[in-house]
Amino acid sequence: MNKLIIASLALVFAAACSEPPPPPKPVAKAQPVEVKPAPPKPEVKPEPPKPDPNKELAAKVKAALDAPDSKLPSGAIDVTANSGRVSLFGAVPTDGQRRRAAQIASKVEGVTGVDNQLKVVKGS
Repeated sequence: MNKLIIASLALVFAAACSEPPPPPKPVAKAQPVEVKPAPPKPEVKPEPPKPDPNKELAAKVKAALDAPDSKLPSGAIDVTANSGRVSLFGAVPTDGQRRRAAQIASKVEGVTGVDNQLKVVKGS
């Protein structure tokens, strides 16, 4: 009987091994996905620095004082400005030039007042 059991088991194994393996299941092909590029971000440009109105006013007054028809020593007068009020610093040879500098500065557009700190120094 043992021989019969062994023989039947051998037949079962042989039959199981002789069957071809089932075919592989077809794999669905991945559909190509259309990749759209992200819209370009608008380039943010930094704002140019805003001009300083005080510096602009001081430059206008300085240009008026350095003009050839001002009859003042060129480059001898420094100018600062704050909210329309200009201050004059430096040295001039005569009191007449000191007054003339204040008069020229007061006529520049945007000037609301003049602080004349010019010193009269003979020979300057």
